[in-house]
Amino acid sequence: MKLDLKQIQVPIESEMAQFEHKFRDFMKSKVKLLDHITNYIVKRKGKQMRPMFVFLTAGVCGKINESTHRGAALIELLHTASLVHDDVVDDANYRRGFFSVNALWKNKIAVLVGDYLLSRGLLLSVEYGDFDLLRIVSNAVKEMSEGELLQSYKARKLDVDEDIYYEIIRQKTASLIASCCSVGACSVGSDQATIEKMRLFGEKVGIAFQIKDDLFDFGDDEIGKPVGIDIKEKKMTLPLIYALRNADWLTKRKIIYLIRNRSEDKKAVNEVIDFVKKSGGLEYAKEKMNGFYQEALAILKEFPDSVYKTSLGDLVSYSIERRK
Repeated sequence: MKLDLKQIQVPIESEMAQFEHKFRDFMKSKVKLLDHITNYIVKRKGKQMRPMFVFLTAGVCGKINESTHRGAALIELLHTASLVHDDVVDDANYRRGFFSVNALWKNKIAVLVGDYLLSRGLLLSVEYGDFDLLRIVSNAVKEMSEGELLQSYKARKLDVDEDIYYEIIRQKTASLIASCCSVGACSVGSDQATIEKMRLFGEKVGIAFQIKDDLFDFGDDEIGKPVGIDIKEKKMTLPLIYALRNADWLTKRKIIYLIRNRSEDKKAVNEVIDFVKKSGGLEYAKEKMNGFYQEALAILKEFPDSVYKTSLGDLVSYSIERRK
């Protein structure tokens, strides 16, 4: 059965509708230019999976309340700020098929908008005394920054093994989904053991999610992202790490040479993709992805049955089975 986000959202339909209005209110400013830009950002929202993780986790652990709404807004504000800053760092002109903030308003304004969103998130928590939520999300922002820096450092040397790869994606991607689930549990007054269990659940989901993303780079799905982007950016992903680990010395040296010196050459990139496919790299990555997926579901099974739990399980499946 093909999973649909609208069906998954049914138990939290009213919360998601309220969230959009509240999120707009939290972003408001007296500066017209800032309001204009934040409206542009909100109109081009993605699938909103992060707030869904927050609300569904809260529903699994207790009763969704105003603290849950603020937690979801806090995560979305800090995440949006990080995306605006990322586009400046990457010199990216597009975000989800639309012009990025820096492409339309230049880097200086984009950085200031990112700073504004960051400060709104911090103030929102301080105003309402949501210090536990702020601690969870601030830690995620720290982890995401460290993960990005570790990946950039390793991209220069191309010496990423599987353990370092997991550490990078745990920090860079999984920490955000882990914080969504922690915030959801924390916002309804769960004890520390439950919050930690939900954090671990989110981390497993996040790692599986990122491996799925890595598979798209090798044309593993006809609707995925453009092929070879990670190779061009010299990112060592799991399928490539596995293929290199099992290659003979000469082949390994050749492939690393192509990534290091010819990553802009389409023919060279295709040669690397071909090598990974023939080495069984995609199958290995899928196997590992499914392992993390099953570990996440095993944690979720420990919670009492409810419509929220069913939808949260479906959201995890959706994130693994998605085609883009």
